[in-house]
Amino acid sequence: MNIMSQSLVLVLLCLYNLSFSEGFNGGFSVEIIHRDSPKSPFYRSTETHFQRVSNAIRRSINRVNNLNQLSSVSANTPQAPVTPDLGEYLMSYSVGTPPFHVFGIVDTGSDIIWLQCQPCKNCFNQSSPIFDSSKSKTYKTMPCSSNACHSVLGTSCSSDSSKHCEYAINFGDGSHSQGDLSEETLTFASTKGSPIQLPGTVIGCGHDNAIPSHTNNSGVVGLGHGSASLITQLGSSIGWKFSYCLVPTLSKSISSSKLNFGDAAVVSGNGAVSTPLFSKNDVLYHLTLEAFSVGGTRIEFGQSGGKGNAIIDSGTTLTLLPNDVYSKLESAVASAVKLRRTKDPNQVLSLCYEAKSDKLDVPVITAHFSGADVLLYSISTFIPVADGVVCFAFIPSQIGAVFGNLAQQNLLVGYDLKQNTVSFKNTDCTKQW
Repeated sequence: MNIMSQSLVLVLLCLYNLSFSEGFNGGFSVEIIHRDSPKSPFYRSTETHFQRVSNAIRRSINRVNNLNQLSSVSANTPQAPVTPDLGEYLMSYSVGTPPFHVFGIVDTGSDIIWLQCQPCKNCFNQSSPIFDSSKSKTYKTMPCSSNACHSVLGTSCSSDSSKHCEYAINFGDGSHSQGDLSEETLTFASTKGSPIQLPGTVIGCGHDNAIPSHTNNSGVVGLGHGSASLITQLGSSIGWKFSYCLVPTLSKSISSSKLNFGDAAVVSGNGAVSTPLFSKNDVLYHLTLEAFSVGGTRIEFGQSGGKGNAIIDSGTTLTLLPNDVYSKLESAVASAVKLRRTKDPNQVLSLCYEAKSDKLDVPVITAHFSGADVLLYSISTFIPVADGVVCFAFIPSQIGAVFGNLAQQNLLVGYDLKQNTVSFKNTDCTKQW
């Protein structure tokens, strides 16, 4: 999206949204839940921890294939990068009046808020009841003449006499969500204080949704760059700022991760570093990753470099690197780790070790973003894949670099869309409550 297109989108959003434009005093925070948490509708008590790890690795690879498709399409193509089955974090929220509880995948790679709605022409399985808009006092469809209808990609005018706006999202794997572009009140349970109500929020109310695999969530809460994402709609009321702090998935803490907005999202103080954010012809967030360091060895990106060469993504577990960069980084890590090598039972990760203790003797890896050096400790770089086996949680890729959520664990990651920066600060996310 070019600068002129971005400006137009922001003007249109100001015209049709944010009756809460006075802002949220002090910002607010909400809980986000990892899909493998007992709090999650995806949770299966019969699965072992290592089965969950294997599934997360599989989803990572599938998601990257979807991200690759998104990055290669035109900015005017109404295509979402991933199906709701591929996300890793969920948000519990309510829609309508009276409030109706739903779960949505929180996704920095999606640009719209959408959920399944009755009446269902075609809906995938979800664990909770499906939202019935006819029972909400605050629900209304958007007219074809609305600014929202003109600014959201993939919209069209209904063929019936109502002439309301319809949306269509086509996912990278061929599945889809289609329905009414609507206006509704969303309610979030704030971690402190009263619930946060967002009246007049533009959502997709999906009546025809096809997802190939079994899923349990209601839809997606998009945090991407697009015109209808939650972040863009909140806009000036949160100062165009949001952040998150991801609790390590292997932590024994009962704490959940946090998603922060406005003043609560500011990343500052000792240890905070910032790097420029770049916009390309998609809804993703792009950073410039210049090199990695392992001890005294620095691995440059070289021809794989350039502005905006890396995607930072909340929905991808692993970190992906161009083949040449990965090969050199793996070699440097292998030279520094003195543990006994072994094989990944999933046959996906190539650098694995026997580990009889939770405390790994592995080097700290530094990710050198443009203007920001980020320290990655073992919790962010290695993952247990079987009893007594840990593997390097990076893989080679032909699509370039993706900075995944495992690498972001125990980092406070802040996005400032006004200043076009992403900030990092090493933080114990279990103590952010």
